[in-house]
Amino acid sequence: MKRADFLKRITLFGALFVLFAHSMEATETKNLVLIETPYGTIKVRLYDETPQHRDNFIKLVESQFYDSLMFHRVIKDFMIQGGDPESKNAPANAQLGAGGPGYQVPAEIVYPQLFHKRGALSAARTGDQVNPMKASSGSQFYIVWGKVYGENELKSMEQQKVQQAMRTHFNNLAFAQKDSIQAMQANNNTAGLDALEKELIAKTEAEFMLNPDKGRFTAEQKAVYTTVGGTPFLDGEYTVFGEVVEGLEIVDQIQRCQTGTADRPKSDITMTMRMVAE
Repeated sequence: MKRADFLKRITLFGALFVLFAHSMEATETKNLVLIETPYGTIKVRLYDETPQHRDNFIKLVESQFYDSLMFHRVIKDFMIQGGDPESKNAPANAQLGAGGPGYQVPAEIVYPQLFHKRGALSAARTGDQVNPMKASSGSQFYIVWGKVYGENELKSMEQQKVQQAMRTHFNNLAFAQKDSIQAMQANNNTAGLDALEKELIAKTEAEFMLNPDKGRFTAEQKAVYTTVGGTPFLDGEYTVFGEVVEGLEIVDQIQRCQTGTADRPKSDITMTMRMVAE
């Protein structure tokens, strides 16, 4: 290869590298949000593992949706919650927490990779009875504070989560047999119902014997929850879509504020948000 051709290829490669690097930088910088509060600034990073929540949050931030909204629900040693559009300039007696942009975001529960460690940014949602698919509020979010757990306390909670996971698995198996169950109930076939129940219990137990870690905390979760803290009882139930990377001390100050009816801070805590570069 001639020297001139070689240099030309190097120059072209360099140009492509610059374009690639710029593209990567643009992608990365899209994930950082500054939340300005009266207490100071909180910087959060949005996760690429939850793209629908990431893109929705970016859209709302860039449209200034969150500006002048309140952290309307604060519970010490638990979390701080905001994002209700009805909280903007809301009078002291206003009932807050039901507002949104008019849509929900499908659940993106990436568990156990993303969990409720201290500083986790998560999506609020309505309860399972009216929202069995665990879809997220279109705008309301909370930032986890939680607490540090002892090993025995965490072990007890883990056992409860395993039992809950077993019940969920059993209910899913039963739902798949709903037509047969309804027919047996209509015919008062108690023997058939008892036999099916035993069969589904056996299948559930077999599933958890084959997968002994199912429903249990990972080593990373145990390490974080026993040192840094968080809210492990929310794991697998709500979408975690980001985390605080700077300003955790501001979250601490907010979660310590005085609150009144419905856990609303006695002094309004407003917010403004903007996207920032690395």
